[in-house]
Amino acid sequence: MQGLTVPHLYSSCSGDSSGLCRGQVELDMEGALTARAQVGIQDFVLLDETTEAAFLSNLKKRFSKDLIYTYIGTLLVSVNPYKELDIFNKQQMDVYMGVNFFELPPHIYALADNAYHAMLAEFSNHFILISGESGAGKTEASKKILQYYAVSCPSTALLNTVRDKMLMSNPVLEAFGNAKTLKNDNSSRFGKYMDIQFNSEGDAVGGHILNYLLEKSRVVHQNHGERNFHIFYQILEGGEEDLLHQLGLERDSQRYIYLTQGECAIVPSIDDNSNWKSVKNALQVIDIDAVNTNHLFGIVASVLHLGNVKFDSDSKGQAALNNNNAALRWVSNLLGVDAHHLQEGLTYRKIEAKTDQVLTPFTMDHAVYVRDALAKAIYGHTFTWLVNRINESMENTDPSKKTVIGLLDIYGFEVFNVNSFEQFCINYCNEKLQQLFIQLTLKAEQEEYEAEDIEWEPVQFFNNKIICDLVEERHRGIISILDEECLRPGDATDLTFLERLEDKMGNHPHFVSHKLADKKTRRTLERGDFRLLHYAGEVTYCVVGFLDKNNDLLYRNIKDLMCQSKNAIVRQCFSSMDPESRRRPETVATQFKSSLLKLTEILMAKEAWYIRCLKSNESRKPGQFDEALIRHQIKYLGLMEHLRVRRAGFAYRRKYEVFLQRYKALCPATWPHWSGPPADGVLVLVQHLGYFPNEYKMGRTKIFIRHPRTLYATEDAFEKCKHELASRLQAKYKGYRAKGEFKKQKEAATKIETCWRGVQARKERDRRAWAVKVIRQFIKGYMTRGQAKVTDNSEYLAFVRQNYLNKLKGNLPKTVLDKTTWLDAPHVLTETSEILRKLHYRLMVRKYVRGITPQKKEQFQMKLIASSMFKGKKDSYPQSVALPFADTRISDQNINPRVLQMIGNEHIKYGVPVVKYDRNGFKPRPRQLILTKTAAYMIEEARIKQRVLYTNLKGISVSNLTDSIIVLHITCEDPKQKRDLVLQCNHLFELATKLSIIANKQSAVRVVQGSIKIEIQGDKENTVDFSTGQEPMVFKAKNGHLMVVATRARPR
Repeated sequence: MQGLTVPHLYSSCSGDSSGLCRGQVELDMEGALTARAQVGIQDFVLLDETTEAAFLSNLKKRFSKDLIYTYIGTLLVSVNPYKELDIFNKQQMDVYMGVNFFELPPHIYALADNAYHAMLAEFSNHFILISGESGAGKTEASKKILQYYAVSCPSTALLNTVRDKMLMSNPVLEAFGNAKTLKNDNSSRFGKYMDIQFNSEGDAVGGHILNYLLEKSRVVHQNHGERNFHIFYQILEGGEEDLLHQLGLERDSQRYIYLTQGECAIVPSIDDNSNWKSVKNALQVIDIDAVNTNHLFGIVASVLHLGNVKFDSDSKGQAALNNNNAALRWVSNLLGVDAHHLQEGLTYRKIEAKTDQVLTPFTMDHAVYVRDALAKAIYGHTFTWLVNRINESMENTDPSKKTVIGLLDIYGFEVFNVNSFEQFCINYCNEKLQQLFIQLTLKAEQEEYEAEDIEWEPVQFFNNKIICDLVEERHRGIISILDEECLRPGDATDLTFLERLEDKMGNHPHFVSHKLADKKTRRTLERGDFRLLHYAGEVTYCVVGFLDKNNDLLYRNIKDLMCQSKNAIVRQCFSSMDPESRRRPETVATQFKSSLLKLTEILMAKEAWYIRCLKSNESRKPGQFDEALIRHQIKYLGLMEHLRVRRAGFAYRRKYEVFLQRYKALCPATWPHWSGPPADGVLVLVQHLGYFPNEYKMGRTKIFIRHPRTLYATEDAFEKCKHELASRLQAKYKGYRAKGEFKKQKEAATKIETCWRGVQARKERDRRAWAVKVIRQFIKGYMTRGQAKVTDNSEYLAFVRQNYLNKLKGNLPKTVLDKTTWLDAPHVLTETSEILRKLHYRLMVRKYVRGITPQKKEQFQMKLIASSMFKGKKDSYPQSVALPFADTRISDQNINPRVLQMIGNEHIKYGVPVVKYDRNGFKPRPRQLILTKTAAYMIEEARIKQRVLYTNLKGISVSNLTDSIIVLHITCEDPKQKRDLVLQCNHLFELATKLSIIANKQSAVRVVQGSIKIEIQGDKENTVDFSTGQEPMVFKAKNGHLMVVATRARPR
């Protein structure tokens, strides 16, 4: 290149295949260039290297960030993530509606939308081919496209009905045509081509479905780990009890031989109960009435019962059926055929010779084959009937011309450990579609080059016509040889078919068998195998079952019986087979070949769009990317072939207007506006950028760029220029905006300041006027404060009142006893203050009284009694007032159990430790004094020393000093009994009060001065003398009296 900017950008690129020369900068670019600043490349056409490694690396990079879609031109590559992604909502649909194909990141909605708008713009027919192996997400892709059209197309009541039928046909077809396989829990076991019909306004007005090669063998046989078609499990799991009873079914699927071979009836990812409800609802939407619905369910049940029909062997080894066979009776009832004729059809073959009919009995194996053939035929014809009914419900009778978008959801290339007739047909189908795919892609490329007057450069690619001819060539192809072997008389077997193949195909480079292989290859082949080298790789087929599956014959007597069925669906299906015809029906392979040729003709007449679905891993786990598996799928889907075709000439092409509009800022001559034709502007632009002549071509309406690196360099230059332009534009614009904003703010500030000053001045004037008025009134009020309330002093007096009340509120007395802190009131409030004082004190008294508890009340009552007995009489009383009385001073645990037992039922009211002075000698003895309801007990450890009945207690004496001596005066009838007790108690007032209350002797308590006379026994008396001293003492005086010395009371 000769330019200055672009070479510099080339040198800055690291050569990474993703083109990431800078960090993760979000670019606003059209087309696949957007991917360079995000994750990987959005269009494989723009890869620097078109190698399989680069392809796989880009795919993995995008998959790691949940970017499951990538383009190869207009082909969409989809990788199944095996998890829900939030990219299929109504908001996403709105984003992609009416947008250019390359303006937004790759998405299935972008492809669907562009196919739709291309159809409207060109008024031409289009189709979308969805391919990939089982489990890659083909069915889901088809659903997403249908959902997109259902939302994006115009809406009316009629159109909504058509769309509902299109959408609701899916649950029905999935129930009857899908099954769990080893690779996919919802694998389509048939090919489906749906035409969506649109009128000239773009309204979806109708639809039509073609089905291909239903895997009928699954009805009678499933491999381990696989299930039969979903409908069988749905009817057992979700069917109502009445329906099951009517059909003779039980919920346990293990009771039906056709459902037990795979040993996996229950699959966690499949909700048969919910799906059953969806199917029943869908049948109503697609206009299948209740009668036909019952017939349909009867057919499903009859197939299950047919599988349970067991044959016995007679003495000659021939098959026989018992007349009481329950399964046979249910089949007869559900299909509405004669049980005897059904039994005969399953055990005998009717051979017509001119006017005679001969019944030939079946062997056991032959009878089982006939039974299974009948089950497959019934199910296969019913499926075809179901598709036809869906077509009838979606049919548009308007004769005006319509355009269509076809959806082809068909089996992908299949390679199993054992590949049989079904895999042979499926892979042949993929060969034909690959051939069509390459032809249409090359054709589209060549037509675009011719339209733009660009010289076409031949593309080297693998032409798989040789493989298609190997399979389908008349008289020499595998299908022709298979049909001949099925039709020829004699003992034709699968092995004789293989021998015929070896004779005819011996020198073919894409065919090998055990007999024809070299020693090394022979080790990988069984004697009954042959191997085809498909475009996607080698596949080994086992010929066992090829003839039977290709014939798929029903004997005439069975067909005739089905034509007489009372089940309308069965009768209609078998009557359409022309039972009177003597011509042998076409084989399965020939029918499939013919339908493929018709499909190819349909597709060749339409514009093609492609979706290639890939499985990310075999275990169906999210986040796993199996490179080997992906590489295999890339190969057999022909993605590298397609990429090479797209990259064979020019990697990038855009209309002149689009290219110039995007990159005109890179050239001073084209910026900001180009006044001439766009082609001339593009030419000036690329010459300024220094493009070499061999790197681009100028077409009629488009510029073609050969290498992605040329485009990347241009894009990098644009990115740098864009930032510079953006900075300059932003600076200019920000300056302009800032100046305008400043002027606006300055004018606004001036206006606000003017208004604000005026408001403040008026406020200040009003405030001063108000202050003068208030001061004047205050002075007048003060001067007349002693007079009666008049106008001049009313506000002043109100102020005085308010001020006094506010002060009083914060200085109220806190206790009832506080009589001194009440504020002095002004003269005008003297009376009011006194009323408030009384109210306040009454309120405090009420609160205090209400706060007294029963226990506290009892304390007060006892303290009141103590006060009445000792206040002003005994010197130590004032110190005891603040000390609360206890309920008892001795707990039950501190009283000897024997004492408690002796006291018996007398309830102990109070106990206190005391010191008892003996009557003779006054020796002190520690004792426990226990008061009960009726008596006082003097206790020494475990003995009751004295019991004093309250009736014998004539008085209680204490001194007036500070001592703690108490004397209990006791009367006794017996002169020998003990009399008065002299006790010393630290809780004297508590004891005296409790005793006086319990014994009801308040009046018997005496406070004496000097001495107390005590009676000892009989006529003996003594005296307790009291005096004051420095230290308290109790001792026996020389005169024989008990001398008690107490300290003087402290002055209060």
